[in-house]
Amino acid sequence: MENQQSEGNNKDVGSTITPEDLISEILSLASEGKITDVPYRAGTTDLKLVNQDLGEPKSNDETTLGTYATYSNGVTIGYQKSLIFDLRSYDENLQQIHLSDIKQVQGEPNETRYYKDDNVDQIIMFYQLNSKYQLKWILSNPTEQEPDPVVHHISVYTEPPISADVLTKLKNMTLDQKIGQMIFAGVDGTSYNQNADSLIHEFHVGGIIFNKKNFTSPIQTVQYINQIRAENAKNQIPLFFGVDQEGGIVAKLPGNLTPIPTNLEIGKKNNEQFSHAIGQILGKEVKAYGFNMNFAPVLDINSNPNNPVIGNRSFGNNADLVSRLGISTMRGLQSENVIAVVKHFPGHGDTATDSHLELPRVNKTLPELEQLELLPFQQAIHDGADVVMIAHILLPEIDVNNPSSMSEAIITDLLRGQLGYDGVVITDDMTMEAITDHYDISDAAVQSVKAGSDIIMIAHDFHKVTSAIEALRTAVENGEITEDRIDESVIRILLLKEKYQLNNNQVQDVDVNAINQQIQNVLNDYYY
Repeated sequence: MENQQSEGNNKDVGSTITPEDLISEILSLASEGKITDVPYRAGTTDLKLVNQDLGEPKSNDETTLGTYATYSNGVTIGYQKSLIFDLRSYDENLQQIHLSDIKQVQGEPNETRYYKDDNVDQIIMFYQLNSKYQLKWILSNPTEQEPDPVVHHISVYTEPPISADVLTKLKNMTLDQKIGQMIFAGVDGTSYNQNADSLIHEFHVGGIIFNKKNFTSPIQTVQYINQIRAENAKNQIPLFFGVDQEGGIVAKLPGNLTPIPTNLEIGKKNNEQFSHAIGQILGKEVKAYGFNMNFAPVLDINSNPNNPVIGNRSFGNNADLVSRLGISTMRGLQSENVIAVVKHFPGHGDTATDSHLELPRVNKTLPELEQLELLPFQQAIHDGADVVMIAHILLPEIDVNNPSSMSEAIITDLLRGQLGYDGVVITDDMTMEAITDHYDISDAAVQSVKAGSDIIMIAHDFHKVTSAIEALRTAVENGEITEDRIDESVIRILLLKEKYQLNNNQVQDVDVNAINQQIQNVLNDYYY
């Protein structure tokens, strides 16, 4: 975001120049996201800078897409979350420009729309200037009496961070539906049942994780997921379907799939193309079975040889190696339109205990983490990580009271603040004994959301899922958590589902032989 006005390019386009010259000047500025009246740029300028320069706006109008602020100089600015996406100019010089002048200089528009209410009858001409910016000319609708109207105002526009579709969905959601989106729930058994039905229709959960107990065969898996998809089709928002399919020792999909080497073995090859190919194969696997999210890759650095939970799930004990190969795997998954989840922030590689069994403790300071554990995550965030999983680790040098999955210092201050991450944050499974031995899951879920988590994963026990949902609802109703805070997370979740174009469509049966052949081809090319 900008923090100064110096990038402005406000040339005086006074009335002495021709309409053609004026249009050319407007086009030059608009192609950079600017208008003639002010030095701000759509898509990069923070509203705080505008208010510092121009004072508080005269009026604010709420729309489906965002807020539009009008200032004393006549400029109107559209913004979301303080980021400007629309700059509108009503400069009187625009009235020198006629409809015919615009078409003479720019030709026919990419799109034309019309707007009419009790006060105006307007034509809006859209010109796409480049991949980022669009220029809109707004004029009175031509009539027999006035076939060549003058410009009323212009708009320089870039796609806002939050789409109109997402904002409309959010507006139409109940509190229960919003809280449901923040839950990633495990299901029971190997076929659709009453508990699964309740998760979908009563609690509106946003994601389903499958565990070993849910698998018996490829056919059964697809049938189970297809039944859930069919039931969820009655809801307006598609589901995340997640699974742990890291390769190596963590490979949960059924059906005699050809084993994929451990990350440690892949790390010894130290070949980014190999890692990318493995990511693609993992993406093909999980997508074939009906999943759209994989809880991989592991970005933990295996810095403690006594670590009982990471070991060969890590690419190695070197930050650069883990960063390069882990991110290549992440990109491979993403290339198959599968959501990758990097884990386990802020780093699980230097623990001496397994968080499935007890709460690990890491006595490192923040500067020490910055020198090693945080480096792969920092790079992954820079390279487009969509989801970060938070580990259950106590780091007393940073937060003496709360494990990382419940720590505002870790999630909000470090991950979001210091590392600048604004994607989806999901907890590791809250039914792990690192949490259940020390906390009530309902209280832990509330504390985790207050700390900054977007999604609470509860991979086992229907009643633990429902109690967490009820606790979150109560926390909003009694003012402990604001609905605006819930909305922040739901927006991130909806944006991610929109980005990957998730849907409730049925999945075809898995061709295990075809997948195995693809795995074999990759191993032949890079491993043997």
